[in-house]
Amino acid sequence: MVHPMTVMPNGFSLAVNTNGASRTDAASAENSPQIDALYTQWKSDPASVDAQWNAFFTGFELGCQQLPPKRGAETAKADASSNLLSAERPNQSRVDALVSAYRRLGHQQAKLDPLNLVKRTTPELNLEYMQLTEADLEIEFEIYWAGQRSTMTLRTIINLLRETYCGHVGIEYMHIENYTIRRWLRDRIEEGRLRNDTLPNAEKRRVLTHLLEGELFEKFLHTRYVGQKRFSLEGGETIIPMLDKILEECTRLGVEQIVMGMSHRGRLNVLANILGKDYEFVFNEFAENYVPNSELGDGDVKYHLGYEAIVTTTNGNRIGLSLAPNPSHLEAVDPVVEGKTRAWQRKLNDTAQRRKVLPILIHGDASFSGQGVVAETLNLSQLEGYRTGGTIHIIINNQIGFTTSPVDGSSSQYCTSVAKMLGSPIFHVNGDDPVAAVTTIQLAFEFRQQFQKDVVVDMYCYRRHGHNEGDEPRFTQPLMYSAIEDHPPISDIFFGHLVKLGDITPDEVHTFRSTFEERLNNALLKSKVATKTIVPALRKSRTCPELLDPFESAVPMEKLREIGAAITREPEKIELNPKIKRWLQTRHEMIEGKAPLDWSTAEALAFGSLLESGCPVRLSGQDSRRGTFTQRHSVLYDVNTRERYTPLNNIKSDQAKFCVYNSPLSEFAVLGFDFGYSLDFPDMLVLWEAQFGDFANGAQTVIDQYVVCSETKWGETSGITLLLPHGYHGQGPEHSSARLERYLQACAEDNIQVANPSTPANYFHILRRQALRKIKKPLILMTPKGMLRDPRCASSIDDFAKGRFEEILPDSTMPKEAKRAVLCSGKIYFDLLDHRKAGNIQDTAIIRVEQLYPLHEKKLQDAVASYPKLEKIVWCQEESANMGPWNFIEPRLRKLFGRDILYAGRDASASTATGATAIHELEQREILNQAFTL
Repeated sequence: MVHPMTVMPNGFSLAVNTNGASRTDAASAENSPQIDALYTQWKSDPASVDAQWNAFFTGFELGCQQLPPKRGAETAKADASSNLLSAERPNQSRVDALVSAYRRLGHQQAKLDPLNLVKRTTPELNLEYMQLTEADLEIEFEIYWAGQRSTMTLRTIINLLRETYCGHVGIEYMHIENYTIRRWLRDRIEEGRLRNDTLPNAEKRRVLTHLLEGELFEKFLHTRYVGQKRFSLEGGETIIPMLDKILEECTRLGVEQIVMGMSHRGRLNVLANILGKDYEFVFNEFAENYVPNSELGDGDVKYHLGYEAIVTTTNGNRIGLSLAPNPSHLEAVDPVVEGKTRAWQRKLNDTAQRRKVLPILIHGDASFSGQGVVAETLNLSQLEGYRTGGTIHIIINNQIGFTTSPVDGSSSQYCTSVAKMLGSPIFHVNGDDPVAAVTTIQLAFEFRQQFQKDVVVDMYCYRRHGHNEGDEPRFTQPLMYSAIEDHPPISDIFFGHLVKLGDITPDEVHTFRSTFEERLNNALLKSKVATKTIVPALRKSRTCPELLDPFESAVPMEKLREIGAAITREPEKIELNPKIKRWLQTRHEMIEGKAPLDWSTAEALAFGSLLESGCPVRLSGQDSRRGTFTQRHSVLYDVNTRERYTPLNNIKSDQAKFCVYNSPLSEFAVLGFDFGYSLDFPDMLVLWEAQFGDFANGAQTVIDQYVVCSETKWGETSGITLLLPHGYHGQGPEHSSARLERYLQACAEDNIQVANPSTPANYFHILRRQALRKIKKPLILMTPKGMLRDPRCASSIDDFAKGRFEEILPDSTMPKEAKRAVLCSGKIYFDLLDHRKAGNIQDTAIIRVEQLYPLHEKKLQDAVASYPKLEKIVWCQEESANMGPWNFIEPRLRKLFGRDILYAGRDASASTATGATAIHELEQREILNQAFTL
């Protein structure tokens, strides 16, 4: 109910309740002294103020990180004392607000930029803004600090706030909604964890050692390989001791495996000085005649390559460390690392707490704010099918993109603002203060282990050279590079600090430099000898003819019936939707042989047979549990409680696990995640399903830079399966084509498999072949939409108990006298079949190409050769002439059969399909007519 308002002499609005009583309204209060008086009154007795003011002051203290004061007889004396102090200090609430402002905004005044080019003003931190004066500096006030209530002068309070929140570390954590997390962070920050130089002497010396290794390594490369790209870490060497600190803390915090991803900036340095890649091997890759080991991949530059190692810490513990390969699309590796991490967690039985395997992503500042896959990957962080227990994000913040300043690359104050969507703490640290950086990364690591959430460490530094060593940065950044030219190396700054403290002597550093440079020189000499006699040769093809070997994938009928009975059994304690009950009964009749099997039942039997034999299955995609077309129903729900039941996980007690997840509305990150999972868990059938096949457009970067080429570039093999709904049904340009032509265009060296099966049985067999065959290649499957329930697209249960996947399906119904052969793939076959039957056409065979790549030429030749009187061979497709298989298949067919191949299909077009159903039907009839009359 709206209350009438009256302005009272005290400056408050007076609201009249319906019972006639008046109340002060918090929303319209404007007089600060009177608010102070009310605040003091509330602290004495919360019930003595209006309910709205009570709620306001409670929320205010919560926001200031102050626990509401305890009330009760046992605290009466303490309350009386506190009230007396408050009465003597009417500015207490303003001081409380100042403390809160530092916690929220102190990072804006932190000394983060080593070059001192970034200057910000924060008026909210001024005394005047809070209506305090110099006269208040020597007055004592209460402060709730590091979980304890204390009393100190305002001057002391401000000094403490500046040291804590405005030093070389700036912290953003007040945006976090979870009070327990905020309090945990606040207490550790205010205890001085990031404020004081608390590292013991031995650790400081270790930090300096790693700084020197990083710096000297870069300078060595710069002088020995002049002009060669290496994407130097100079200016950001502090990342090396930060990563070393994580490794050293792994044992204490329970981590056994680290999975890392990073782009090219500093990658060679991390490979050599963290993962332990031999300097000689690094130098080999700079040699002009270097030829990589083709077993490990032979198609990428040195600063994109991955590496795996076992690192021994100072206490003798061994930590697995994996750096994922990365393409030039800087952040594309992010979801891949998360998928690899989840696979490792499964390997190490770390699926509950997820503390044994740690993902680390090292970003550039411009790419973190600029590339959408970062936000997509962050969004996966806490989702059931994709969580990995939190990621440590480290940003090498050069304060510049390629040539672009932050003001042109990000609309937010910090490049890290996107991470606030998760409620992640963000630590900004000055890279010229290695001790602060190391202690910050330690706290970030502890946070991740404590809460299994992402955390961001934004290391402000600079890039001593241009984007690469051949670039001239002064063209666009003259002021910045003038400052960089005058700026001493990080090691010099830190070394000078340690000498002043007496922690190290100049002679010790000189000895280390000499010893390390000698080590590098020795490695270079070995490299020159090793690469001197290498004779570059043309790269050999990586073909795999075994892909066309027959693979037995049938399942005994008895076993099929057992699996079928289990997955069609109604759960006892789940009340199902009546339609689902009928659906289960229909599926059960298919298993019993009373009706032919449809597509989804074939899929369920394929999955079930794999699970029953111990092979796990993972399927993820948008609405994949139910299926976009309401066909799968892999998870059943109670109509009253939404309790879930997964039939495929209830086949038998010792079966493998079926993991099916509805993904977020993302293709790029989710496909990247599942691809990464498939790399490190090859014994699992990993499938990603696009809601519609053309939705894979959003994941094209992953397809182009990982799926089709990771084996030849990096030696990384994957058995991932892509399910892409495809077929023309008059649904318009966005829901017709899975862009089959794009995958076929990428086919070479037997890199992937591309299939467009037309029967449930063939789908069943290709899934089982993909999971059980030792050869691992990505499988691209065109799957049906309208054909999912079409009785023409069905298979007998007998077809699952015998046979195997057939790359080519001949026409068994047409006599040898046929004069025309129509070759096709996928759904168009059924339209051709109906057209032939309707027209009583007796001289045309229809041959299905179920696997387009690798093409089984022998089987196709045999199928065509069975018609010795052939006069014409036609390729028929639904897609436009510039799309679909035509441009891929035509030259192969012409070479195979030594004749021209006729084309029946849509004309070339800019769009994949028409948006008008009537036009679609006309075009479809014309295609069918062409196929039989050209």
